[in-house]
Amino acid sequence: MHSYSKILPKAQKRFSLRSGFRNALATIHYFSLERPLPPSEKITLFTCNIFPPNVIVWHHLVRKYFGDQVDTFIFDCSGNLDPTLVPDARVHKYINAMHPTKIDSFLKRSARNRKIVWICDDDVFPISEKSVEILQREFADPNTASVSLRPRTWWHFEIGGKDYEPSGSYCIALNREIFIGKEHLSAQPANNNMHPKNMNKSSTRYDTLDKANEILLQKGYKCVIVPKEERDACMCGFDGTSIAALLLSYFKSPEETLSYFQDVDDRAWQGNTLPRNLNALLAAWELQDIYTRIIGTPYTLPTMPPKEELQAIAEHAKPFLTDGRNFDEVYERSEKLQKAIFN
Repeated sequence: MHSYSKILPKAQKRFSLRSGFRNALATIHYFSLERPLPPSEKITLFTCNIFPPNVIVWHHLVRKYFGDQVDTFIFDCSGNLDPTLVPDARVHKYINAMHPTKIDSFLKRSARNRKIVWICDDDVFPISEKSVEILQREFADPNTASVSLRPRTWWHFEIGGKDYEPSGSYCIALNREIFIGKEHLSAQPANNNMHPKNMNKSSTRYDTLDKANEILLQKGYKCVIVPKEERDACMCGFDGTSIAALLLSYFKSPEETLSYFQDVDDRAWQGNTLPRNLNALLAAWELQDIYTRIIGTPYTLPTMPPKEELQAIAEHAKPFLTDGRNFDEVYERSEKLQKAIFN
């Protein structure tokens, strides 16, 4: 039986080592060549990728809805992304460092000539051209430091007797002139987050960009959270598709991937780890299907089990899931995404 809760950290470590060999030289070049993007008033859209089908679908939507309104920059942290499949984007191989480190590196180097930098996970997909309009509207106020289209929901800031949603790091645009130029802030996490929790979680950790978010609010800057109805009409996302990339890289065959989910006691499905990891693989299958429709051929995933096998496991797990967990959202979001791409 797998020690299922310990697989993901091992997979992360192994993936980072393997991709590190592929990307080490390119990362050294990134720091030594010092070639920032040229000055432009365009929004600079930045993402990092470890699962190429994901970012190829993401970029297809970026081009469809934003055209030349944004400049797109991708850190290829897998070392396997074919740049010809993301035309008009600037792609740079980069080691799979921690996410805040990659954000800081991009903000301080490549984006030094840009004002508005939009940091977006590649599993948060644009489904409307309106998100660019929203950013332009909100940043018209010079006191706006950030605009978030996907905030954190399980805790909130309590500052000066007022409550504020954390902006998160999944889909957030920053005024770099404020964030770096005036306040010299960082995306790095921190300890001792004692703000109130909205859910039954005990973590006291500031995640990526959270500490900077707190400082900006304390100094009186506007950190805009786009209303839920408006942001849901603009962006559609899966959760944790990078987990799928790590698992598929870790296991040696489809059978071994399947056994990870099958060789467990049913009580294991009451926790968070197994549902989250299966959810990631189901989402990866949806992305594989969409990728195939866009490109014409499937992306090679040698350790991915058949979709039907994973769906059978999901059906078996349903009675044991807790805290409102389910796998239905994967298919609902996939349908929303396909309508945005193919209609």
